[in-house]
This record gives sequence, C-alpha cells and structure tokens, in this order.
Amino acid sequence: MAALLMGIDIGTSSTKGVLVTDDGTVVARATRAHGVATPRPGHAEMDADVTWWGEVASVSRELLAGRAASDVAGVCVSGLGPCLVVCDAADRPVRPAILYGIDARATTEITELTDRYGAEAILRTCGKALSSQAVGPKLSWIRRHEPDGWARGRRWFGSSSFVVRRLTGEYVLDHHTASQCDPLYDVRALDWASDWAAEITEHLELPRLVWPQEVVGRVTAAAAEATGLPEGTPVSAGTVDAWAEAHSAGVRAPGDLMLMYGTTMFFVQVLEGLRTHPLLWTTAGVDPGRRTMAAGMSTSGSLTQWVRDLTGAPDYETLVEEARAVAPGSDGLVVLPYFAGERTPVFDPQARGVVAGLTLQHGRGHLFRAAYEGIAYGIRQIVALLDEGAGPVSRLVAVGGGTTGGLWTQVVSDVTGRPQDVPEQTIGASYGDALLAAVGVGLADPTTDWSVVSHVVEPDPRAHAVHDEIFEAYDSLYASTRAAVHTLAAVQDATFSTPADLSPRSPA
Repeated sequence: MAALLMGIDIGTSSTKGVLVTDDGTVVARATRAHGVATPRPGHAEMDADVTWWGEVASVSRELLAGRAASDVAGVCVSGLGPCLVVCDAADRPVRPAILYGIDARATTEITELTDRYGAEAILRTCGKALSSQAVGPKLSWIRRHEPDGWARGRRWFGSSSFVVRRLTGEYVLDHHTASQCDPLYDVRALDWASDWAAEITEHLELPRLVWPQEVVGRVTAAAAEATGLPEGTPVSAGTVDAWAEAHSAGVRAPGDLMLMYGTTMFFVQVLEGLRTHPLLWTTAGVDPGRRTMAAGMSTSGSLTQWVRDLTGAPDYETLVEEARAVAPGSDGLVVLPYFAGERTPVFDPQARGVVAGLTLQHGRGHLFRAAYEGIAYGIRQIVALLDEGAGPVSRLVAVGGGTTGGLWTQVVSDVTGRPQDVPEQTIGASYGDALLAAVGVGLADPTTDWSVVSHVVEPDPRAHAVHDEIFEAYDSLYASTRAAVHTLAAVQDATFSTPADLSPRSPA
C-alpha cells in the first residue's frame, strides 16, 4: 500500500477528513456535523474539547477503519479562524472558543486598541485595520469581562494549533494564523509585534511561529489512543481553513483569487509583494515568505438556509429550480445580505439585511434568486476592491459546497462579468491539509499542485447588462438605510436573547 496522508478540517458547520495517496488520490472520507453556539447577539462560540478535538479524533478513527494505520506518513489539521481559546496550565479551556469575524463582541476593545496604537500604525504593521476578525481585541474582551478565567489562562490557541497541542504536546502557531491575530503580528517582519503582543497577552505565553506545512511534532501515546494514529506519526502545523482550501485549489500565483462558497463567503488572493488596503486583510500566506490579501462576507450559505427555512421549501434543489425560472435581476427584487452584520466591505456589526422592491407578485423563487444575487453584488464590490488593493485579479477559482448547484456560480459570473474555474476536487480544506502533510514529510515537492479544473463558468453578457443596472441600486442601498437599520439593530440587541442559527446545512 502506498503511503497515506491524513488531512482534517474543522469548519463552521462540520469537520471533514480525507486519506489521500501521495499522488492526490482520495481513498477515504469522513464528516461530522456540528453547530455554532450563539449565547448572545453578536457572540459565536464552540466547545474546543468536544467539537474541535473530539471530532478530529472521531474522524481520524473512521478514516483508519479497516486500514493499516502504519501506512499514514503524515497528518495535518486546519480549522475555522482566526479563533481564540484560552487554556489553563493543564491546557483545559477556561471558556468556550470565540470564533472568527462572525463573533462581533469586542467592538469596544477594537476602538480602544485602535486609539491606543493608532490606525495608521496598525495598518502599516499588521496589514489591516482592526475588525471583528481580529484576535487581539477578543483577548482584551476576556481580560475585561471574565477576569477569573483570564487569570487562570496560561496559553492561547487557534483551532488548528489547539489540535496540534492535543496531538503532539507542542505549543506552536502557524505564520498565517498569527497574521490574523491583530495587532499581535508584524506582517512586514513575519514575526510577532513584540511590544504590542506582550502588552495584550500579558502573562499568556506566545507560541512558537512555524509555517503551515512544517512538521512540528509527532503523535503522542495519549493522542494515538484517542485517534487511532500510530504513536510517532509526523504532524504538520496546519493553518486557517480558507488558506488550506486555496492551497488545495491551486491558488498559488500572484493574481490568483479563491472565492469560497460556504456558510460565509471568503476571498484569498495571492500577492506579488507586500501590499495593504484599509478595507482588506493582508496576511502571511501558506508558502514560506508569501503574502496574501483577503476579504470576507458574514453570510452566504447561512442566508440561503434562512430562505429555505422561512419558506418551508422541501430541499435546496426545489429552490434552485424555482430560482432558475426567474429572470436575472429577480424582477426588481434586491437583497442586502447583511443578516449577521457585515465584514467586507462595510465592517459594520450593526448592519442588517434589507429586502427592497418586494411586491405581491414576487414568490419564493424570486426571494431565493435575489439572495444569490445580493451575495453576488457584494462579491462584485469586493473583487473591485481587490483589483485596486491587491493588483488585478487574473484568475478566479470557485470552491466550496455552494459551487455544486450550478446556479449560484452562474449568477456570480453574470453579476461580476468574470469567469470562474471550478476544480474537479471539491473536498476543500482537508484535501489541502493532506497536500501540506505530504510536503511536510517530503513526499511532495513544495510546488506540487493536485488540483484539476473541472469546468469554467462563463458570464452571460445579456444577464450581465441587467445586473449592471440593478447593481447601482444595490451599491447605494447600505448608505441610504444605515441610520434606520442601526436603530433597529439597537432594538434587537435589547430584545433577542439568541440570534438566528449560524450553522446551516450545506447550501445549494
């Protein structure tokens, strides 16, 4: 039997794993579904022990069932991020893990840290403005609101580094994830911003920095018992899921842009050199020394689930067919998709969804198509920002569960006027993890690319012309409704004890 590489990814709505041969052939898959805890409006959490470590161990055992575990040559785990879990001296979490930009609790701390260090200095050092995506303000939030837990803390982790600690006992953080832990990391020096990091983390240890494919340790006896992996199996550092997925899709050259259709929408573009933009996120990349620029929307697949649940549709296939029967432009119906606040391009946790132009003639198919189109108009805004801030987008690669239905990707190409490459292998980040593991143990050259393009989605010029007209209305909708929406958001914050579920089934 050829050597096998194990890749596991902890996503927002599920943990997925694969076993892959050293030529990229998938021999086994496993999945565990999970949810997101939303204890208060703007809060999004997970149980790191139960969901992250428990599901990784369970997926590993399923992947190895009926196989010789000794054939596994390397392991790599990626995860949703940037997330934050603070642990005590025995590596027990002192509280549930705080998730990435969908958790907007630290608004006060974002303002305070920006004022303390200076917006221009933070952009220059970290490559991006502080936002709900940043880890530093969330560390400050725990210190302020949960002082007992903070006092017990000794180390802090992201999702993949937490699992690496469980697997190997090593305390590391990959450069990419660290570069999203603003304002702790200097994206120019590719190292900790030591003064800021020391001040914000206080008594918490800083992890050792490594690159995602780097072998950082080996599976311990305790981890072997939990996962079924042989003791001593090499473990690579891993990284944030979107970057592992970009790696799996062959997004490697400057100008390559990954568009990830998932619970949220995420963008990763490879840079030629160091560039920054106040509305985009410059980060360390996956390959040593490389940098990327990124952006993210707060809802995409979660919005399609909302429409399905609201309308009582039996399945996504029904919704897609009804939406396909509606003309481009949804007969003048426009959806502003800020149902969970928004990251790029407005960075407004108090933004809310708006449905404009609704009439008695509109039906379920109109609403579903308008949701697709509203997300696509947001994508168009962000791609224009990337053209400006990162350099021209030369190739757009579509990945994620939302690419499988066909209509959504077509709507995006029609709205943006840009073709999209869709890879043959749609497993996602876990496939990229397996490739990182192969590189780490020397079974693949660092330039190895397992991706194969399945098909290209070409824009329809007639549909694009319709969307050009409607995009003008969409582009002005946020500014014209912002004040009213903020008033309503304040009412919701005082009323809702639990917001809408953020962990949808796989979108069409």
